[in-house]
Amino acid sequence: MPHSETAPRPAVRLLGKSPVLIWGLGGAARLTRTLRSFDVTDIEAWPAPVSSGPDVVLIHTGYLIEDSLLRKLLVNPGCYLRDQEMGRVVAAHIPASSAPAIVELMTREEAPAAELQHDPGFRPLNPVQAEAYNEKLKKRITAFILPVTAATKDQIERRLFAVVYKGVTDIVTKYVWPWPAYHVTRACAAAGITPNMVTSASAGLTVLAFLLFTNGYFGWGLVAAWSMTFLDTVDGKLARLTVNSSRMGDLFDHGLDLIHPPFWYWAWITGIDASGGSLWQANAVTAIVIGGYVFQRLQEGGFKLFFGITLHVWRPFDSRFRLINARRNPNLILLSAGALLGRPDIGMETVALWMLVCIGVHFVQIAQAAAFRRRGRPVLSWLAA
Repeated sequence: MPHSETAPRPAVRLLGKSPVLIWGLGGAARLTRTLRSFDVTDIEAWPAPVSSGPDVVLIHTGYLIEDSLLRKLLVNPGCYLRDQEMGRVVAAHIPASSAPAIVELMTREEAPAAELQHDPGFRPLNPVQAEAYNEKLKKRITAFILPVTAATKDQIERRLFAVVYKGVTDIVTKYVWPWPAYHVTRACAAAGITPNMVTSASAGLTVLAFLLFTNGYFGWGLVAAWSMTFLDTVDGKLARLTVNSSRMGDLFDHGLDLIHPPFWYWAWITGIDASGGSLWQANAVTAIVIGGYVFQRLQEGGFKLFFGITLHVWRPFDSRFRLINARRNPNLILLSAGALLGRPDIGMETVALWMLVCIGVHFVQIAQAAAFRRRGRPVLSWLAA
């Protein structure tokens, strides 16, 4: 019988060697970090004795196993994972007493999973069964098992980068940043740069953009601001790819993302005056862009509170609208256009107008979701269907 997700984690024993580094980590190091994030504490190299329970999970370090598969294996005794192409057993959740025989099978040059298929005590865990919606990344992820070799290193790194990239996000993050972010993230991993280092640089650029905007240096301020948004993409990818997330780092990153946009808008408005320009209905525009930012966040938070999902993943339209919703990056596009035209005031006025439009769209989305619920229809993410 499968265990519940809250059941105590079994001991894990790692087999084999993996000299090829994927995003700066060998197989054993990656598995150890990943398993510890799943609250597994008893992780050793085979043949360390097993004393933490009746079961043991054996995992070959020469394979990259997608996280959802590992999670399912941990809570499903009697299951094993196999390389679909070679037929090798790459991981198994078994009674500790059976471990020596299964280890011998897994470490053979040729290790056909067929030898377990006829054993009623074992059953394969199909990667398709682990395909699921990842709420944090706002996308469906198809599980995979990939052999790690020098020949497959580049392919695996690219695939893993695509896996950890958010599926529902703004137009710049989705279509402009992936290529440069891949190469910069790769360089950071190779150099041993941590996600918190990247976030700290991002925070410095946030302050620099604020100061430049305040003094009317819109061009240089936009360079700093766009650089900050780029690093904001890199730090999250680096954390996931190197399995180097922490609660404090997550709070630092998301707290910075949440707080800084209205300060930038205020600085931009102040800078218009400092550079000798003027903003039509300055007080009203200031109230709309700053108050509107807060109100939009409350709309999104309220939607999740009442309906249990993020507003932007309810229907395909909602996900597409997230591309251009009046968040930081789409607003920066409007401000950049205004600065290029020599009219930073028009840029900010356009942001204010677009924010009002998006608030109106959110009201419609909330009303539609409420109508769905009143008719007895569940409000579920189209990505989770």
